[in-house]
Amino acid sequence: MTIDITRRTALVLGGTAAALALTTAPALAGPYPDHPVTVVVPFPAGGSTDMVARQVGQKLNEKLGQAFVIENRSGATGAIGATSVMRAPPDGYTILVASIGVYATNPFLQPKLQYDPLKDFDLLTVAVRAPNVLVANPKFPANTVAELVDELKKRPGKISFASSGAGSSDHLTAALFWQKTGTQGLHVPYRGGAPAISDLVAGHVDVSFQNINAVITQIKGGNLKVLAVTGDKRSPLLPNIPTLTEAGVSGADVFSWQAIAAPKGLPADVKTKLHGEIVAALNAPDVRPRMEELGFEIVANTPDEFRAFLVTELARWKEVIEVGKISIE
Repeated sequence: MTIDITRRTALVLGGTAAALALTTAPALAGPYPDHPVTVVVPFPAGGSTDMVARQVGQKLNEKLGQAFVIENRSGATGAIGATSVMRAPPDGYTILVASIGVYATNPFLQPKLQYDPLKDFDLLTVAVRAPNVLVANPKFPANTVAELVDELKKRPGKISFASSGAGSSDHLTAALFWQKTGTQGLHVPYRGGAPAISDLVAGHVDVSFQNINAVITQIKGGNLKVLAVTGDKRSPLLPNIPTLTEAGVSGADVFSWQAIAAPKGLPADVKTKLHGEIVAALNAPDVRPRMEELGFEIVANTPDEFRAFLVTELARWKEVIEVGKISIE
């Protein structure tokens, strides 16, 4: 039987094209991650959030064999970095490590905020939390919370409270404290925690709520006196210092926290792997003790637990901000 030459040529050419396609097609992507991951910290290097990101990123690098590259994209109380992550491809190669302000207070302090923390991110885990501490200059007359409340009632609006900036965790903790005690202090915002603590030590301001890890050295060195911790239990770093509840101020338990998220729409397998590896990194025997020494408590919860927690935090700080008529603009 004679085969039509045109048809036979077409068959040969078709087979050749298929073979070429197989040999020149790009190789399928390997298991996640197969190239470096960008870890966005929306604050300058050196702070608590940056510290958490670098500890976790180093362990992920060791375990997964890819670089987790920290990028500090600061500005607008974390909003600039968070917005950049929201706009990144949801492929697991850009993640966000940010603090309470980015997730829970910016929505009520920045009317033009371009992201919604519940809608625009895949929430992975709350990594760590730490209580604030109520500290004072050693020469300030109050030595207990009750004595501070008395001073505030005798001199309303006169006792100065330093903070790392308007709308910061330490500012909002002070506002909550005033609301719960029926008092009013004088808010003195600084450009960051370091100058606020420096002026507190120097006696230029009276008291402040600060992250425990930021002031524990000053407390132990006698440069600051501590009146209370804002956690729901005493801190292992300051076992003799009462909580605010123990000191008579209920409803003012506050933790600063750092959490990890990614752009909305992660593939399910990538989300599962990322979450599992992050939790393992936080609980690693060379990471967890270091964090605890600095005053952090490992949380490492599930995405669903993170979402439920964030819903309650948003409701809480919305009320504090609205009652206190707090604005940063």
